[in-house]
Amino acid sequence: MSSCLRLLFAMLLLAGGTAFVPAAKAATTCTATSPSLAFATVSTTGNTDVSATFDVTCSTFGLALLANAKVRMCLNIGDGVQGGGNFNPRRMLNTNNDALQFQLYTNAARTQIWGSLGNATIPTPLQLDFDYPVPLLGGNQTITVTIYGRVPTQLFIAGNYNNQFTGIHTSLNYRYNETLLGTASYPASCTSGGGGGANPTGAFPFTVTATVPSKCQAYTTTDLDFGSVPGFITSDVDQTTTIGMTCTGRTAWQVGLNNGLYASGSVRRMKLSTSTTYVTYELYRDTSRSLRWGNTLNTDTAQGTGTGTPQTLTVYGRVPAPQTPAAGSYSDTITVTITY
Repeated sequence: MSSCLRLLFAMLLLAGGTAFVPAAKAATTCTATSPSLAFATVSTTGNTDVSATFDVTCSTFGLALLANAKVRMCLNIGDGVQGGGNFNPRRMLNTNNDALQFQLYTNAARTQIWGSLGNATIPTPLQLDFDYPVPLLGGNQTITVTIYGRVPTQLFIAGNYNNQFTGIHTSLNYRYNETLLGTASYPASCTSGGGGGANPTGAFPFTVTATVPSKCQAYTTTDLDFGSVPGFITSDVDQTTTIGMTCTGRTAWQVGLNNGLYASGSVRRMKLSTSTTYVTYELYRDTSRSLRWGNTLNTDTAQGTGTGTPQTLTVYGRVPAPQTPAAGSYSDTITVTITY
């Protein structure tokens, strides 16, 4: 008699309403694919923005009657193998260990830095919530995630840069709830509550790469004015001018000056208006005016290396004496060639 009474009691509970919902004990696992974030050749005049996508999937198997699963997940990104503990901004390195600043964000506006749980600098992982049915053969849900990257304007040094986010630098924290009947509730967080969870590391490894080109820009020049000379030219007339430019760090450059419009062989000349009257002059790379400034690479050009900041070169000019030109205004045009 007692066995029948117990059976009747269980049937009454099942028929009596929703007061009793059996707990589920299925297996829920979550995995992610690997993105690839390549900035390619970055701009040296403004921000360079790129993005990459990858998929995160949660799957539940094990019970034929399971109706619903909910997962709360945090996706964590650290500083990277080459990060050196730098989170804001993050960094990439080249073969010379020069640093290139960059950042990873969870939103397209690039205002929310993608961080990780427990990080004192950026404790802001990306949170995902999964909610999916689990029919007879199991169920799953896939969410496509976007990483938004930016290389900001900075003092650029030429080179190929990278930072690898592997091992502890990418991880998932997730907790899940399952129910045999009805709708499951979300766990309290991605690290607490629910019926189970996991914290796999190296969950979505990726490498960030970028190239800073060898480049010179922001060119400036000023005219070389020898002034007025009364009468004949009886002593050397010396004046200077400048050439300015900005080249990315470690960029080897050479600056050459051609012979102008009216040179006679290798002798530079200024011309009087539309006449055939000339005044000879010369341009030099040094204050003593002994190193002629020409246009032959590795021979008579000015040479240097970019710093990422403005650099100024001085052109030393001389009108040699004696000369007896006719009165008037003389001029010439020099072409500056920058090779890098």
